[in-house]
Amino acid sequence: MATWERFRTALLRTRQALGAGRRDGSAQYWEEALLGADLGYERASALAEAVGRLPPVAQLPALRHELIQLAGASHTLSLSGAPAVVVVVGVNGSGKTSSVGKLACRFAGAGQKVVLAAADTFRAAASEQLGVWAKAAGADLVAQKPGADPGAVAFDALQRARSQHADVLVVDTAGRLHTRQPLMDELDKVVRVLTRELGRPPDEVLLVLDGTMGQNAVAQAREFCQRLPVTGLVVTKLDASAKGGAVLAAREVVGRPVALVGVGEGTEDLMDFAPDAYVDALLAAIGPA
Repeated sequence: MATWERFRTALLRTRQALGAGRRDGSAQYWEEALLGADLGYERASALAEAVGRLPPVAQLPALRHELIQLAGASHTLSLSGAPAVVVVVGVNGSGKTSSVGKLACRFAGAGQKVVLAAADTFRAAASEQLGVWAKAAGADLVAQKPGADPGAVAFDALQRARSQHADVLVVDTAGRLHTRQPLMDELDKVVRVLTRELGRPPDEVLLVLDGTMGQNAVAQAREFCQRLPVTGLVVTKLDASAKGGAVLAAREVVGRPVALVGVGEGTEDLMDFAPDAYVDALLAAIGPA
């Protein structure tokens, strides 16, 4: 299935919200449509006002152009290190560990040797869940007993990756609320340990956001990016959300590219973000004026 078709299928609920009602060319229509897709009030109002001033035939092309600009450029994961190190962070329930597993399957499918670090040492089933993904990907799993120091797990995993000449180390961290200072400090430590041992920052620090959370995910992204050297966003559960516009809002607010989006449960359902295809899928439901 082509990328556009996969986005179109995943964004069904968002398209229904965006395309509700018959387009009459008014700023009010555009504002309601964009708010329905959870683009955010400030951006939705500004776009609606600008588009509403145009002749009807020019409105949809103009909106497409503005949304593509909002989406930003595509982001190819940087995996040039030896090993490349990818740290995955996010709040509880965002789909973080599943995203780690899908990344491992992607890398392994490309012929790369993968090590996974189970640095979420507080959630009881985290290591077991990651172990299932490690088996599916043929990856090596480094884990310690529950309650162990996550920085120590990351350190051990990096040593394992080096000793095995692995291509990629992916570090799964514990989910945490961005408002919990001690837990955010712990994430800082994981990144510091890896930076010290590598002699450089991790290749990628990916922030996983729950696509069903809408503008709440935007607030989370802002706080995480203020504390951590986030290099890209991963937005999950878009197939279960009517808030796909929040992907674009998050990208604009934090100034980090959207790297990947989750559109289902399968190993192939963590897709590279393609701005043009994503915006075209969003706008596909808007009817004629």
